[in-house]
Amino acid sequence: MLQYLVKVLVTAVLVVLISEAAKKSTLLGSITASLPLTSVLAIIWLYFDTQNIKNIIALSQSIFWVVIPSLIFFLVLPLFLKFGFSFWLSLISSVMVTATTYWGYIYVLSKIGVKI
Repeated sequence: MLQYLVKVLVTAVLVVLISEAAKKSTLLGSITASLPLTSVLAIIWLYFDTQNIKNIIALSQSIFWVVIPSLIFFLVLPLFLKFGFSFWLSLISSVMVTATTYWGYIYVLSKIGVKI
């Protein structure tokens, strides 16, 4: 139970630090947020939990393949906001567009033999 508490606290502190950095400088916030901190934390937690290098390899390779469609979110969200949609509608719509992009992307990868 203590291990889960540590995971939650470390992860939460990083998210708060990123959001606080973004208040001071959008450049600093965006650079910090663009770092694969979530992925690094997930890999660290997986290693501590399993000590299984094959799982680490599989996770890191899968993350590589799904980063590409995730970038759609960062293109679509500002477009919706610029077109005057409300923040929440823009956010939800961007998540839906990104999810659809993930689905299509993973479908195409499976057709060309890339295993995620």
